[in-house]
Amino acid sequence: MTSMRCFVFLLLCLGMTSPGWIMAGERVDPDPLAAAVATLGLGSASDVRQAVEALAASADPRALKLLGELAEGHLQVDNAAGAYRETPQGWRHVLTDQAPAPDAQLNAPSLTNALRRQLVAVRAQLQITSADPVQRLTGARAMADKPTLEADAALRTALGSESDPAIRHWLAVAVAQLDLQNADPSVRLEAVTVLGKSGRLSYRGLIAPLAGEAEADDAVRRAATQALSHIDRQQWWVNQAANLFYGLSLGSILMLSALGLAITFGLMGVINMAHGEMLMLGAYTTYSMQRLLQSQAPQWEDGYLLLAIPAAFGVTALVGVALERLVIRHLYGRPLETLLATWGISLGLIQAVRLGFGAQNVTVSNPSWLSGGWEVAEGLVLTYNRLAIIGFALAVLFMAYLLLQRTSLGLTVRAVTQNRPMAAAMGINTARVDAWTFGLGSGIAGLGGVALSQLDNVAPDLGQGYIVDSFMVVVLGGVGQLAGTFVGAFGLGLLNKFLEPGIGAVLSKVLVLGLIILFIQRRPQGLFALRGRSAEA
Repeated sequence: MTSMRCFVFLLLCLGMTSPGWIMAGERVDPDPLAAAVATLGLGSASDVRQAVEALAASADPRALKLLGELAEGHLQVDNAAGAYRETPQGWRHVLTDQAPAPDAQLNAPSLTNALRRQLVAVRAQLQITSADPVQRLTGARAMADKPTLEADAALRTALGSESDPAIRHWLAVAVAQLDLQNADPSVRLEAVTVLGKSGRLSYRGLIAPLAGEAEADDAVRRAATQALSHIDRQQWWVNQAANLFYGLSLGSILMLSALGLAITFGLMGVINMAHGEMLMLGAYTTYSMQRLLQSQAPQWEDGYLLLAIPAAFGVTALVGVALERLVIRHLYGRPLETLLATWGISLGLIQAVRLGFGAQNVTVSNPSWLSGGWEVAEGLVLTYNRLAIIGFALAVLFMAYLLLQRTSLGLTVRAVTQNRPMAAAMGINTARVDAWTFGLGSGIAGLGGVALSQLDNVAPDLGQGYIVDSFMVVVLGGVGQLAGTFVGAFGLGLLNKFLEPGIGAVLSKVLVLGLIILFIQRRPQGLFALRGRSAEA
C-alpha cells in the first residue's frame, strides 16, 4: 500500500511540473507569437508573407520590433527552430533568447520587393497604435508618404484618439489622401483643404486632377486650385531657402580658398597661380589621414577629420614656405614671370599627385557625426556637413582676424603690407615676414581643401576650378582685406546660386564676371580699400 501511494505521488509531481502545468495546476498559455515565428522560420517568401500578416494581426508589442529587425536584415531563420535576432552576444532566438544549436543552419529569409513594401506598410500600421509617441510619429509620417486602403480603419481610429498635434497632422494628411476618391464632395473638399495646407510638393499631383473639368463639384475645384497655388508659393520659398543655404555653403569654400590669397596677394602683390593646388593638397591630406586611421586604428576612423585639420594646415603651410623661399622671392617685381612660374608649379604639383595617388578621383567619406541632415521642409534638407563647413569657415576667419589684429606677427604683416620700405627701415625682416605670410595663406587654403573634401570627390585638378573665383573674391572685396574677403566670398556664392536655376551654371558665371568687371571700373580698389602710404601712392 505504501508503494502504491509513493507511485501516485510521483505521478502527480511529474504532471504538475510538466510544461503544460504550473504549480497552481493551471494551464500555461503558449506564446502568442510562437506560430508566426515558426512560420517565419521556414524562410520562403510565401512563409515570410504569412508570418508578416500574422504578426500584423497580433496585438503583441513585440511584433513591431520583430518586423523592424526583419526589414533591417537583422534576422536569420532556421527551419526547425524559428527566427534568431542579431545581438552583441551573437544570434539569439527572438522569443526564448536562447543561442542556436551547434548544428543549426541560419539563413536570411527571402524578401521580395513586394514583401519589403508590405513590411513598410505593416510596420507603419503597428507604429501608429504604439504607446511610444516617437514610434507613432514615425508611423504617421510613413503613412502620410504612402497610405494604404488596408490601413484606412486603423488610421481613422488612431486619428480619433491621438492628442499630439504633430502626429495628428500626419495622420490627417494620410486620411486626406484616401478621402480624395470619396464619393461625397464635402469629404473631398475637406481632404483637398488639408493637403493644400500641408504645402508638400508631393501632394500636388494628387490634387491637380480635382482642379480640372473631371471634378464635378465647383467648390472642390476652387479649393483644389487654391491648394495648388498655396503649394506653389510655399515651394518657391523653399527653393529660395535652399538657394540661400547652398549659396552660404559655396561662399564658405570661396572664403577659405580666397582668404589666404587675399593675405599673400595683399602683402607681396604676387599672382600665385598655384594657390588652387593648396586646396588640392589639403583635400589629399584629409584622404591620407582617413586611410591611415582605417588601416591602423579603425575604431577611431570617425575622428580622422579632427586630425586632418592641423595636418592639412601644416602640410600646405610648409609647401607654401618652400615655394616662397625657393622660387617666388627671386621674382619679386616681375609679376609676369611670377605668374608663369607659379602656373608651372601648379602643373607640377598636379602631376606629382597623379603619380602618388593615381589619376582617378578618390572619395573621402563623411564621418558618422556629419552624415545626414535636418529636414526643414520637403525639398530642403540642411545637411550636417554643409552646416559644419559654414561654421568652420567663420571660425577660420575669426582666427585669422585675431592673428592679424591681435598678435605681433599680425602687426608686422600689416606694417609690411601698408609700407614695405618704412617697415624695413624700422628693422622688420620683410623677407621672413614674406615667408611666414605665404605659409599662412597656403595653410588656410589647405583648410579649404579639408572642407571641400566633405562635399565632393577629390581629384588632382581639384583646385583649378577655384583659382579664378578666388581671384574674383580678392579683387571684389579689396586686396588684403579680411572684411572684403568675407563680403566678396559670400556675395559671389549667393549670387551664383540664385542665378543658376534661371540661366544655368555657365551663364551665371559669365554674368557674375561681367558684373565684377563693371564694378571694378567704377571702384578699382574694391569694396574695402587698403589704407596706408604705399596703398595711397
